[in-house]
Formats: sequence, C-alpha cells, structure tokens
Amino acid sequence: MKKTPFLTLEKAREIIAQIPTPFHIYDEAGIRANARALKAAFSWNPGFKEYFAVKATPNPYILKILKEEGCGCDCASYTELLLAEAVGNTGHDVMFSSNVTPELDMRKARDMGAYINLDDATYVDFLASLGPVPETVCLRYNPGGSFSLGNTIMDMPRDAKYGMTEDQMAGAINRLMKLGARHFGIHAFLASNTTTNEYYPELASRLFRLAVRLRNATGAHIAFINLSGGIGVDYRPEQPKCDIRVIGEGVRQRYEQILTPQGMDDVAIFTELGRFMLAPYGHLISTVLHQKHIYREYIGLDACAANLMRPAMYGAYHHITVLGKEDAILDHVYDVTGGLCENNDKFAIERSLPQIDIGDIVAIHDTGAHGFAMGYNYNGKLRSAEVLLKEDGSFQLIRRAETPKDYFATFDCTEFRFGE
Repeated sequence: MKKTPFLTLEKAREIIAQIPTPFHIYDEAGIRANARALKAAFSWNPGFKEYFAVKATPNPYILKILKEEGCGCDCASYTELLLAEAVGNTGHDVMFSSNVTPELDMRKARDMGAYINLDDATYVDFLASLGPVPETVCLRYNPGGSFSLGNTIMDMPRDAKYGMTEDQMAGAINRLMKLGARHFGIHAFLASNTTTNEYYPELASRLFRLAVRLRNATGAHIAFINLSGGIGVDYRPEQPKCDIRVIGEGVRQRYEQILTPQGMDDVAIFTELGRFMLAPYGHLISTVLHQKHIYREYIGLDACAANLMRPAMYGAYHHITVLGKEDAILDHVYDVTGGLCENNDKFAIERSLPQIDIGDIVAIHDTGAHGFAMGYNYNGKLRSAEVLLKEDGSFQLIRRAETPKDYFATFDCTEFRFGE
C-alpha cells in the first residue's frame, strides 16, 4: 500500500509563504469523515459516544471540530478539563480518567459534572470527602496477567499501574451505593495501537462478562461500558488497516451474546480514541536544511525530536514523503535527522527515499496524535506552529510557533536580559 499525503507541494509552498516550517498540519475533511465513520459503526447502540483523548491533540480548534461531530472529551488533568470547557464540553460530555489525582483536578471534574472514572478503590473516600458523590461513577478495571488474542500476547496488564481488581471494584460499588451513587460505568484499557479488528470485540467480551458478574454480585445498575482507546493506525504502508465497520459489528455481536440475554441491553458503549481519530490526519511539514556524507548519508531537517519525539522515544516508524517526488524511484538510503544534540534525534534510519536536495519539503505522516502534544524544549528548541487545512482548501493558523520570548517567560526575575 502507498501512503499519500493529504496536501500537495503547491499547497505546502502556499502555506510556507505565510507560516515557516516546521509545522504540524491537520486535515479537517479527513477528521470529520473518520468521526462519522466511527459513529456509523456503533449506531446500533443508542447511547454510543466517543470521548476523544485530549492528550493526543490538545488543541481547541480540533476539539471543536470533534464536538461538532458529536464527540466529547476524555481528560486526565485540570488543564485538559479547562480545554474541554473552553469548547463547550461540560457535564456528561466529559470523561475524567486520571491516576495519582490532585484534589484540584478532582474538584474541577466534579464542578463540571463530568463522568469521573476512579482509578483506585481508595479514591471512593477521596471523592466522598469533596462533597456528595455523583449519581453515576465509573470504575477502571485491571484484570492482571497478560492480554492475548489467540496465541499472541498484546500487552501485560499485570505490569500496568492503572485500575482495580474485580474484588476491589465490587467493594467500591457497594461503598459508593451506600454513599448515594445509583449508576456505574466500567472502563479498561488493555493494549495500545492494536492493528487487528479483533481487539475491541475481545475487550468488549471481557468487560461485558465483568459487567454481568458485578451486577449479579452487587445489584448495581451498569449504565455504560467504556472500551477506552487502543485501536491503532497503519504507520507503515504494509501494515493492515483497522476497519471500524468490522470492529463495530464485532462488538455488537458480543453485546447481543452476553448482555442482551441478561436484560442489560440498556448499557451504553463509550470509546476514548485518540490515535485512531487523529493520527492519520496530521503531518509534520519540514524543510531540508543540510546533507552530510560520512559513513552514512544524512539528511538534516529544520524539525527535530522536539517536534516529534515518537521515533526517538520508541523507535517508532513514521512514513516520509518528499513532496513533489511522490512517484520518484526510492534509490537512495538516508538517515533523516533533526538538529538536537542527541544521536537518537532521527526520524528515519537507513530509509529508502528518492534523491533529496536541500530546500526540499518533506511530509512526515501520521503525526496528528501524540505529535505536537509530546513536544518539548530541550536544547532551547521551540514548539512549532499548528495549521488546519480546512475542507474548502483554505488554511488557518490554529497555534502560532513559540518564540524565544515564550521560552524565557517563566523565569521569574528581572535580573537578566535575553535579547530582543
């Protein structure tokens, strides 16, 4: 499979004339189409709602687009709650899932009327200490052991810091009911960036059976089951691509097999997708600054790991297209690097690409989630701009690039001068 960028060299040059590289750019048309496809895939469930994982792309313009498509916000901190609130998401349009939760954050979630997803049984009394317990409370589940599909281990929940045991959940529900809670949600995240259509249906099966057991053990009403995130994207051209229609149908079949016979067909299905919702609809656009010819051939960009840290942090693959050379022969092998004083500041290692020249513009694919959001200021590097490519082909600056003044702004002193 060929990965094709969503903007042309001509459009990139038009934008660069006003907004210098590097910058992250997002495809509004793709974002909206994907959100609608997700909603259609789960339309069989009347209560379905997607709570976009704000951590993936914390920009109010993106959150507003998703809100217009019926999505809420999944928040994990006070600041993310403020972002959700800024675009008009409050009440049950917000899911608050955190761990090691400060009182400020929990109070804000309560004040907003958000669904609160408790990560630990001790948080029941913490929640109660802040005022009346909400009528609906969610609990996060950790089954322990390993999570596998067939003979393939997908992840190791026993090593994860998140969630409660089943016994702890039952105890928490009983305690919460005594404190006034009437309805409950169940939440779990057991694997990341899965590229199989079977992950969600298998996770759903486990959570549906858990819901039945907890209902039977406590008499509690289970109002919703939150499948969280974990649906991945095809970072590599040869990777399989998840089919959300097949995934939604697989969850429906498990629902009707497990919940419906138990009289639990009023349970709403929630999701908290970030990567799946945004990653393919973002590119990091960068200009080639330098070539180096030593033991390998190096191409140096004006972007670096401070703009996209996934390759440096995880060894993650991100496809690279040289705009204007989409159909050129891949007859050169390069390491594509940034300018940080760290040897892992490489977007690609020994990657087959067309001949690259200084001044070429490259699009690094699938940066719409966990791209800009994971940026940092090491080496005094400044976070880039964010741009929205709108449905009508126009573009909008939705976050300006940082300046040295921004970098120095938090020094609480007047003793030093940092230039103009």
